[in-house]
Amino acid sequence: MANPALSNEMPKRALGLALLVIATAQLMLVLDDSIVNIALPSIQRQFDVSASALPWIVNAYLLAFGGLLLFGGRVGDLFGRLRLFRVGIVIFTLASLVGGFGVNVEMLISSRALQGVGAALAAPNALALIATNFPVGKPRNQAMAIYGAMSALGITAGVLLGGVLTGMLSWRWVFFINAPIGLVVLLGSRALIEGERGTGELGTFDAFAATAAVMALALGISRGGEHSWTDPTTLVAFAGAAVLLVVFLGMQSRSAQPMLPLSLLAERNRAGSYTAMLLFGAGMMGTYYLLTLYMQQVLLFSPTLGGLASLPFAAGIVLGAGVSSKLVEKLPPRLIAAPGLLLGAVGMLWLSQLSVDSSYFAHVMPGVLAVSFGLGASAIVMTLTAVYGVSEDRTGVASALVNMAQQIGAALGIAAMTTVSTLVTNARLPEAASLLREAAGNSSATMHARQALTEGYSAALLAGAVILLAAAVVVGVAVNTRRTQAAAGALAG
Repeated sequence: MANPALSNEMPKRALGLALLVIATAQLMLVLDDSIVNIALPSIQRQFDVSASALPWIVNAYLLAFGGLLLFGGRVGDLFGRLRLFRVGIVIFTLASLVGGFGVNVEMLISSRALQGVGAALAAPNALALIATNFPVGKPRNQAMAIYGAMSALGITAGVLLGGVLTGMLSWRWVFFINAPIGLVVLLGSRALIEGERGTGELGTFDAFAATAAVMALALGISRGGEHSWTDPTTLVAFAGAAVLLVVFLGMQSRSAQPMLPLSLLAERNRAGSYTAMLLFGAGMMGTYYLLTLYMQQVLLFSPTLGGLASLPFAAGIVLGAGVSSKLVEKLPPRLIAAPGLLLGAVGMLWLSQLSVDSSYFAHVMPGVLAVSFGLGASAIVMTLTAVYGVSEDRTGVASALVNMAQQIGAALGIAAMTTVSTLVTNARLPEAASLLREAAGNSSATMHARQALTEGYSAALLAGAVILLAAAVVVGVAVNTRRTQAAAGALAG
């Protein structure tokens, strides 16, 4: 809970420093959603990582981050938001150093998971510290706007910085860069004010069950594509995911103070928005992941050029968000989000037609702009709808659920679309990525490998189009409210 007396007495200079610290922390955490993607082909070459293992360098972060977000917020409420913010930044920074010094893919994946734990502790408490440090009104509204802008800036900065660092220095610097930023945030955190602590149960096993369920599901998807859908490990993973999910939901339904109030999911508009955000995350990150590999492995772009070539993705999201933020005041949510998702699906369908000799400007960039603009236009609307009518004491949980759905959807989307890509590629030429690295001087072998990889990526992008189409259908059917802002309690929450 905010301390109004302290907040209102803070001079503007102190408020500015507090905002700089919180915004920098958010930028660093969002940066890691995209900065590592550009470095993946370089990491794959150095450690000879298989196509099925490579996504876990991204997914380990996304799953730990998304799966533990609610837990991070709860721990901050009980033990102090500023304290947990600092703990999260320390864990994230140390994990980044471990990743930078990684000697094998297992060490990289472990460090990425630990980064996700740190991010899950820092991110929700950084948001809560805005309420603690900024008085109600214009100062808090401005702080929230800048905090939100860091997400868009983080995508752009991650794309550019990842390409430049990998191309000019080494892939290891996409990890090392977090060390000085984390240190500055920790030193600056002395300018932040701690808020009051809440009461209730910690719910550690709740968080474990939820996170483990999603990890098991992602493992089952990846394992099934690599081996078979009747493989014992695949079946155990799916069964474990189902059991853990049932356990988690059962615990939430019986708890007096649940980590996830199930009543939030009972209202159709919110349930539809959360489901759409899950599918949104799957389509967005799956597309970005595959196009990064396509541009470096098939079009033979350098990491630096690959980073620059990915900029339209960030630009489209920013433009789409800007347009929808104006339309949302005039149109019902479904009339903005559903067409946006449909445009994204059309863009994915266009990208699924890519070939080995496709032109970046004629084929790749138009599809990327369509996908990113459509997703940017729908994201803000779905987020506003997800927190529409939620009582004030649950807005934090409702907002965290949006981020959680997007992060988990991103991990599942990468796992699913990579599985499709691997199956199609292996059917044409097994281990095409490895053969591409080994046959660098053999033009015929290189062309066969690039062709096989392209067919796999095309099939996966087609699957992504289906995912975004499903999201559009969900919005069209489930989201029927005509407004995205109302007095607290307008809907039962």
